[in-house]
Amino acid sequence: MGANHSPFVTLLVFLAFLTVAAAARAEPPFVGVNIGTDVSNLLPPADLAAFIKAQQIKHVRLYDADPAILSALAGAGVSVAVGVPNNQLLALGSSPATAAAWVARRVLPFHPDTPISAVAVGDEVPAALPSALPLLLQALRFISSALSAANLSSIPVSTPLPFAVILDPFPPSQAYFNQSLANAFLLPLLRFLADTAAPLMLNLYPYYAFMQGHGAVPLDNALFKPLPPALEEVDPNTLLHYSNVLDAMVDAAYVAMRNLNVTTVPVLITETGWPANGSRRDEPYATRELASTYNSNLIRHVLDRAGTPLHPEATPSVYIYELFDEDLRPGPASEASWGLFHGNGTPAYLLRVAGTGGLLANDTTDRTYCVAAEVTDRRTLQAALDWACGPGLANCSEIQPGQSCYAPNNLRSHASYAFDSYYQKEGKAAGSCYFQGVAMVTTTDPSHGDCIFPGSKRMNVTVAGMSVIQTSKAGAPFTLRLRTGIAHDQMTPMILNILVASILSWSIWS
Repeated sequence: MGANHSPFVTLLVFLAFLTVAAAARAEPPFVGVNIGTDVSNLLPPADLAAFIKAQQIKHVRLYDADPAILSALAGAGVSVAVGVPNNQLLALGSSPATAAAWVARRVLPFHPDTPISAVAVGDEVPAALPSALPLLLQALRFISSALSAANLSSIPVSTPLPFAVILDPFPPSQAYFNQSLANAFLLPLLRFLADTAAPLMLNLYPYYAFMQGHGAVPLDNALFKPLPPALEEVDPNTLLHYSNVLDAMVDAAYVAMRNLNVTTVPVLITETGWPANGSRRDEPYATRELASTYNSNLIRHVLDRAGTPLHPEATPSVYIYELFDEDLRPGPASEASWGLFHGNGTPAYLLRVAGTGGLLANDTTDRTYCVAAEVTDRRTLQAALDWACGPGLANCSEIQPGQSCYAPNNLRSHASYAFDSYYQKEGKAAGSCYFQGVAMVTTTDPSHGDCIFPGSKRMNVTVAGMSVIQTSKAGAPFTLRLRTGIAHDQMTPMILNILVASILSWSIWS
């Protein structure tokens, strides 16, 4: 087989070591996040900007160019890829003046205080609005010209395409673009991207490749997990080994471009991710554990600058889909559960990204809790609670009548406290949050009111008969709430001095 394909292998190996334009000139690859707005109670722009900054996220992609969000991000050190919705393509693709006005309103007032890293015109237009393809190319050209006229030609203009425009992508060496789009749309697009040093934006989802493969794609391969040698994915034409599906999809794009004689356009992954919840019957692999595995491994893969088998020198940057669960999105159950965080800012699941250079400050690896699962058998739950508070030696004193965690007085709330007490006592050891299947690990702090769960970063400290409760999260500004039972005018200077000295001593040593 090797002899039969040797000229082809030689050609592809040579092409693999050609310098892709972006790899030669540009910065290290980054991991960013998409921010959709179909979210109940989406954080106000100022709070959203503070959240992004606190999470040490440096790159975000908006599906529009919301002035309020762009203003709020001024000076935050966050680069923003702004979007042009599909419903604006008619106007922007019909008139250079309209495109220039859009740039004047949506880019110039904010850049460079809020660095605009790219303009993404439309979203998956070949699939979502194919009749607009001629207007899409015109809109790209008009917006690019308007940016150049404003001395901002360094801001690339492109359009996110669905992976479906690439046919026969596995193995990557045989991939090619949909012929009905190739000459009329894709070739002019790629020439424009090459001329303006802009990337080919692609939405790549190994989750869908796995689900639609009906067993042809190994789950571990989709999740960046190493495969045993006998199960490694090998391209029979190039003999290149693919340890993950995402790299294979990227290389399929490079091969498809090469088939149109385009070799200098880099790939930018504008969407990728894994859903954390879905229909149990139709979407059994939409789980928090698999979402955590995919996105954690994705982050490591990109920041390790591993490249792809065909282009080891060029690692594409990616935007994870998405920052928040968009619970208002229609469609399958999984559509509402792609977020790294819930809409209120609490983590949707455990991410394992410690050591990746600070990305996502809310690396929740050390802040997990054990609580009662949402759907449980009542008798099994009661038996698990009895065991935790008995033979399990969990500290269940706080769920006794009159104590801080007695309310709400129901089985699930009491079981959650007992389970977390046992889980923390056991050092979060594997299997310590099982309880015959009625418990689950969560990254959301279940503490409420004066009820502080054992695993919470908040702690109670008693000073001079007063309960001092730390209410800030780790890494946040230090704030305290006091529950004293003493009238303010009865708090003598001596008590206050004791309180302050004790707090300072505790905060230094804790």
